[in-house]
Amino acid sequence: MKKLGFGLMRLPRLEGGNEIDVEQTKVMVDKFLEAGFTYFDTAYVYGGSEEAIKKALVERHPRESYTLASKNAAWAGCKSREDAIKQFETSLERTGAGYFDYYLLHNLGNERTKFFDDWDLWNWAFQMKEEGKIKHVGFSFHSTPEELDEILTKHPEAEFVQLQINYADWESPTIKSRECYEVARKHGKPIVVMEPVKGGMLATPPQTVVDVLKSVNPDASSASWAVKYAADLDGVMVVLSGMSNIEQMEDNISYMKDFEKLTDEERDAIKKAQEELAKIDLIPCTGCNYCAKVCPMNIAISASFNAMNILTLYNNMEAAKKEEGWAVKDGKARASECIKCGACEGVCPQHIKIRDELENVSARLV
Repeated sequence: MKKLGFGLMRLPRLEGGNEIDVEQTKVMVDKFLEAGFTYFDTAYVYGGSEEAIKKALVERHPRESYTLASKNAAWAGCKSREDAIKQFETSLERTGAGYFDYYLLHNLGNERTKFFDDWDLWNWAFQMKEEGKIKHVGFSFHSTPEELDEILTKHPEAEFVQLQINYADWESPTIKSRECYEVARKHGKPIVVMEPVKGGMLATPPQTVVDVLKSVNPDASSASWAVKYAADLDGVMVVLSGMSNIEQMEDNISYMKDFEKLTDEERDAIKKAQEELAKIDLIPCTGCNYCAKVCPMNIAISASFNAMNILTLYNNMEAAKKEEGWAVKDGKARASECIKCGACEGVCPQHIKIRDELENVSARLV
């Protein structure tokens, strides 16, 4: 299998609305297949994506010419095991694919993991495999390497794992890409990479990073460096790129159609790019969440700080607000609700002036 996968979470939208541009998606699908790529990745919770890929791919190309992945988000509004299983049936209906080549238990980690365990969805998924409705069962994951190790130890039957990996997050104290990657390798699991361009942010990195990369290859896009970095890692089965237009598709095809391992010079350039990112003054939060345990207002402190760091690094307000918004959706309070009691600062191992930083978050992320 060629290593570029078409992530279907960020499909092009029609001007002036939120409706997916199916005609542009058809062109992108055709270019992708013509270049020899086959892996498409959607999910039950990617609004409109499964229906769009039915029109753009399933109804237009032989079933054996592509592989399709979808996901089960049992934590998303499900009240019972039956509700979760209904997601699978709905995904099959929406896509019209007949079966999924890869089916993932979606976004395991923290409180979300228990849904899949409590409702015995692991055994159910492998039953679907026996019935031919799923070819390979795995899971996607956004949490700590310790929890990943626990899940893979408990469920050695998992056939692959999908992880957030990119050069910016490789040594991140919150994402911990390297450590999660090493856990998956220890367990011998093939890896599907998501967020190689960090939601598009590594397509427009800080200028100091651009200068480093351009000094080695002035013609290569910044996004190409990020995707190739992930594809270069041992054990990586496919790298997903959430492409939103034909130009992004053509760029990705241009450097991934005949992908070769990075040269030593290219690896050195990425190492220097990582060093440039590390020089930028960020809030030194490690995501230990000791502060959250003592906060009487239940503020999403580490998420707020990660949002501010995104804004500082990439000048991307939309991405920063989205990061904070995820935490608030999980029932946490916003930075503006801080009562300045100081309990958090008494337990912070990094000695961060948390009250001042939260005030800054409140002022900037409005």
